[in-house]
Amino acid sequence: MEKKLRVAVLGATGMVGQRFLTLLEDHPWYEVAVLAASARSAGRTYEEAVGNRWKMQVPMPEKYRKMVIEDVADVKKVADQVDFCFSAVDMTKEEIRAIEDEYAKTETPVVSNNSAHRWTPDVPMVIPEINPQHFDVIEFQKKRLGTSRGFVAVKPNCSIQSYTPALTAWMEYEPYEVVATTYQAISGAGKTFAQWPEMVENIIPYIGGEEEKSEKEPLRVWGHIENGVIVPAESPKITCQCIRVPVLDGHTAAAFVKFRKKASKEELIARLREFKGLPQKYELPSAPKQFIQYLEEDNRPQVKLDVDFEKGMGVSIGRLREDSIYDWKFVGLSHNTLRGAAGGGLLCAELLTKLGYIQAK
Repeated sequence: MEKKLRVAVLGATGMVGQRFLTLLEDHPWYEVAVLAASARSAGRTYEEAVGNRWKMQVPMPEKYRKMVIEDVADVKKVADQVDFCFSAVDMTKEEIRAIEDEYAKTETPVVSNNSAHRWTPDVPMVIPEINPQHFDVIEFQKKRLGTSRGFVAVKPNCSIQSYTPALTAWMEYEPYEVVATTYQAISGAGKTFAQWPEMVENIIPYIGGEEEKSEKEPLRVWGHIENGVIVPAESPKITCQCIRVPVLDGHTAAAFVKFRKKASKEELIARLREFKGLPQKYELPSAPKQFIQYLEEDNRPQVKLDVDFEKGMGVSIGRLREDSIYDWKFVGLSHNTLRGAAGGGLLCAELLTKLGYIQAK
């Protein structure tokens, strides 16, 4: 790319915003031109506004420290300075939908980490290796918004990334019933152990709204476009429990699957290892070379050993074995703030750029 595209990070002071900034620090295609946050942070330098709330394990990049934060509500001022935005704002769902649409209407594409637009019928919710064809719905969304280049695209919830890729790789065998339990890291709540000491040596068997997302969002990812909207798939049926565990980064899933067509263990493992999509074809900057790895050891995947596979953008599967009630069971692991959050959003933006949806103004 001859000239880097200018990008704004909306909600730059929060955990996902911070993760976006670390990923964008030396990005070959994008340059952070604007940091935007709430009115209480606006007018302060980034390091002043964040203070002791920097949550990444790497230091705050020097290039952002002295940047002055803009008010995210000053939409025109922010939009006039950039080609597109990443959104990680912390607001109510109604406020998020409104402000993301407002940015889109300035002809500024928005790639959102938020859940507010995930069920807006003409907003694509994409895992780039799995359903990039859903970007086709953007043309219908533009008609609704009255835009020529502005739109909103979102990535799905972090909880589904550890089992949905495997199920997608096995679609030829027609999975029709899935039971999954996810064991979710505390960074998924935007917290560290220092901020959430009650999570040390503790498990909480409830994460608000997470089970519904885990059951329904894969069906939207597997859906199709009909009459300008995304229609969710009807199968496989998924039931899920979501549990918060004392892990900083990394969501693990234990899943049980019934298939309509028989498959051997060797066939299922081969499908995992062979599975790839457009990010691998185009060799996008943030794309893992190997999207899904299968680990043969009985005690893998492990968070400590495997969460950073492919710089946190790959998915690890292990313990595939026949089950006495279901056909097969397995364990999956994904990095919830990389593949599951900012990294997944960044990969979406890269594919949207490659496909021509995001361009310089």
